[in-house]
Amino acid sequence: MLSLLERISLLEQDLKAIPQRISVHHDLPFAILRYDSNEEWKVRREAKLLATRLNDFDKEVLSISLAELLWEAIASSEGLDAIVELERERGFDAAQEQVNNYLSDPDWSCLPDMLAKRLQSLNPEKHIVFLMRAASMAPAIYQMSKLLDEMQGRTRVTTILFYPGTLEGTTGLRFMGLKNRDALGNYRVKIYG
Repeated sequence: MLSLLERISLLEQDLKAIPQRISVHHDLPFAILRYDSNEEWKVRREAKLLATRLNDFDKEVLSISLAELLWEAIASSEGLDAIVELERERGFDAAQEQVNNYLSDPDWSCLPDMLAKRLQSLNPEKHIVFLMRAASMAPAIYQMSKLLDEMQGRTRVTTILFYPGTLEGTTGLRFMGLKNRDALGNYRVKIYG
């Protein structure tokens, strides 16, 4: 298995290639950089360094925090107080399910819609997006495979999902290495694992 720095180096080479070599599907220009959950701070630092190197290569990197989108969805839906009250009354699972509803339902603050809106004004020839802080969706607030599925055809901007988890086999990803989560292998994007 490659080290984190080796995976980042491969990703960097593919991002600098002409044409880029990160995506399998032209209408899903995403890739996943997998890292161990305990490497979060190192990944954030290395992502900033990679962004600087890509900027020097005439690419503009924009980082989008999934945690910020999560809190924005809660705030624009019923608000944090409603989630806290729901958790008090019916428990954590009910509160987590309600937040999933906010992020899944177009009548609330659908996560793919929020992300597509952020990507809409970007230039696919110039911009690269780093989707960071996916751990904020743990343990089961929103599945990253669902996000990628729903983003197909919605952007042409190269987007890298920084994914905390374990790799099982060649394509199975277990979010945050959580033992009670299945290792999903239905990702249709390149995985730097």
